[in-house]
Amino acid sequence: METFSSTRNILGLPIALHTMQSATVLIESSLKNANCIRLAFVNANLANAASANPELHQKLQSFLLLNDGSGINIASNILYKERFADNLNGTDFLPYFLTHCDMSLRIFLLGATPIVSSKVAQVVSDKWPKHNVVGAMHGFFRKAEDDQVIGMIKEANPDVVLIAMGNGPQEYWADKLASELNVSSFGVGALFDFLCDVVPRAPVWMRRLGVEWVYRLYLEPSRLWKRYLIGNFKFLYLVMKQLLCKSIKHSQ
Repeated sequence: METFSSTRNILGLPIALHTMQSATVLIESSLKNANCIRLAFVNANLANAASANPELHQKLQSFLLLNDGSGINIASNILYKERFADNLNGTDFLPYFLTHCDMSLRIFLLGATPIVSSKVAQVVSDKWPKHNVVGAMHGFFRKAEDDQVIGMIKEANPDVVLIAMGNGPQEYWADKLASELNVSSFGVGALFDFLCDVVPRAPVWMRRLGVEWVYRLYLEPSRLWKRYLIGNFKFLYLVMKQLLCKSIKHSQ
């Protein structure tokens, strides 16, 4: 396993200690040196999913894992008595990275709905003209079409594939593309929807308070209530369980 930086263990996941700037420097350096990098943004939902899925948990050990959201910060406070320096959620970090990365990147966009996929390439090209979008494919293809999608990405020859498929599937694809094509792949969640204004961001004051999840729950209650209302309690239970195990180990 490649070591990217100092980390904090949260539910068995090595979350890297980075600021926006230092994470950008690290990723750009890896890309310049043609090192394949898998990137995932760990929020409470992904941590829960990994805890319930040993295969996903194992795959994430080879990723650069960045802290995403207030839940991970709360866990860091509980387990390490210290918050992370920055909230490195993908929705804020990826635009920062694309703006501050000096390289001109070849980018393939994978995921989201067909409608969003048809728009996001132009949006990215307009916002970050120094980068070159070399292809886009929506995420609603059948399992039987996996090889066709991989062939499309191989032919496009990107430096980076941004994958918007939601927690779990996007990390599976990031690992698959890195393994089969040796291409750096980043799981970016709902980034494409936000860039295309399909889903509005929470007001800035809510983001600063760390309660953007409340706004997302308000917008999509039927889809997200289990993730946030049940998932958040499950995550805190697992963190407290880790704290108890840690305390017992230290007392022995």
